[in-house]
Order: sequence, then structure tokens, then C-alpha cells
Amino acid sequence: MNLPNKLTIFRICLVPFFVFFLFSNLKYGQYIAVSIFILASLTDTLDGHIARSRNLITTFGKFMDPLADKILVSAAFISLVELGKVPSWIVIIIISRELAITGFRTVAVSEGVTIAADKWGKMKTVTQLIAVIALLLNNYPFSLINFPFDKIMLYISVVFTIISGVNYIYVNRKVLKSEKK
Repeated sequence: MNLPNKLTIFRICLVPFFVFFLFSNLKYGQYIAVSIFILASLTDTLDGHIARSRNLITTFGKFMDPLADKILVSAAFISLVELGKVPSWIVIIIISRELAITGFRTVAVSEGVTIAADKWGKMKTVTQLIAVIALLLNNYPFSLINFPFDKIMLYISVVFTIISGVNYIYVNRKVLKSEKK
């Protein structure tokens, strides 16, 4: 197993620790959770960079890297609902998009088509990660100037979630039209 794939597995393994510390009663549990989330988020950038720069792109990585992202982001947003920081309807939109695109990718792979992430998907991921971090930090330092950065980023991430999902299906609609004979 190459380094990018190990980083992907590592990101998945960090999720239970993130959730544990987020809900623990430890004095700095929430800050440890945020640190774990940031570390996990950085492994996404790092594994992609290493895979592309060293030509270590694998079928495993193409499937597991986006899945690891979905696991991390879904765990974070579900936890934020539990903590009362995010309305459930937003999380339903985010997770529904992720499941729909995962299903769409599965259909594409069965047709022999690999669909790479585009700029909209990358913007969706970045805005979601920033929103989660801001929400977990209770909007610090923006709370000092009474600016709702966390909520603004949350709604921006929802917009990019919807745009990227619609665009993903539209651009790759030929996968849905193909029929095996």
C-alpha cells in the first residue's frame, strides 16, 4: 500500500477519535477534536498531492479518498446537529448529495468511466471543511467582532454542495444514458 492510500486510511481512522474528543467531558476535548479534524482535513490535501506528483494514483485511492472525505465530513456535520450548532435540514442536504454522488460514481465505474473531481467539488469540500472548523471553534476569533463567519461559511458550503452535485450529474449525464446490450 502506497503513502497516499495510507494517509486515506489514517483519515478514516481519525474519525472515531474526533467524535470521542468532541463529546468527551475533557477540559480541552473540543479543541483536541478540532485539531484532529484539521489534521484529517490536511491529509486529504497531502494524499492527493503526493499521489499526483509521484504518479501513485490507484483504483483504491480513487474510490477510498472521496469516501474518506465523506465519512469525515458526515461525522462532523452529524455531530454538529447533536451539539445544536447546525440545523438537521442542512446536514440532510449535504449527506444526500454525498450519497447520490457516491451512487452515481458507482454506476460510472460499472460503465468503465472514472470521473475526477472538478473545481465545484473541490470548492464544496473546502467550504465544508472551513464551515466545520469555524462552527467547532464557536466562531472564535470572529465572535470578538460579532461577525457570524461560521454561519456564513455554513450557508456558502450548502450552496456549493448543491451546485457541485447538480454540475457533477449534468456534466456526466451520459453515464446515466448508457445501456448495456
